[in-house]
Amino acid sequence: MNESQQILYMQVRILRMCKERFGLSFKQAAELFRKFNVPDFIEKCFGIFHVEGDDAVFEETKAYLLAKGASL
Repeated sequence: MNESQQILYMQVRILRMCKERFGLSFKQAAELFRKFNVPDFIEKCFGIFHVEGDDAVFEETKAYLLAKGASL
């Protein structure tokens, strides 16, 4: 799997985790990701994220969303 595919795979995994942990529908989670540019955040941080587990990436994403003003 090339890096671009790995990034996409991570974005989808974290989207799913946010859906489950925040109690959102897929549509709501996708809108949250779009509104706050989460895919770009994950792509920019991939250099660090790819060596961390999904739980750590989720926590970083959650902190990012809260810092951007998302109401979770």
